[in-house]
Amino acid sequence: MLNYRITISGRVQGVGFRWSAYQLAQQLGVSGFVRNLPTGQVYIEAQGDSATLDRFTDRLAAGPTPYAKVSRVDKVTGPFQDYGHTFTIRR
Repeated sequence: MLNYRITISGRVQGVGFRWSAYQLAQQLGVSGFVRNLPTGQVYIEAQGDSATLDRFTDRLAAGPTPYAKVSRVDKVTGPFQDYGHTFTIRR
């Protein structure tokens, strides 16, 4: 089990990015959360197995909504967290 701390840059706010990330996490069985940052970026904490997290990150980098334009994805490994086996959208 891995935990990734992901920061997504580009045109990612106001384009349905958080909702799309939420739906993708639900489909893949990823737990964690997504939220907008005041910098205009999106921050995600995602937890799951390595292959699933790689698939999740790759799909986020491609822009999970047609209106998003991802210019950069920064990912670091973080400590295991208890997200209650759910993925949520935070404000």
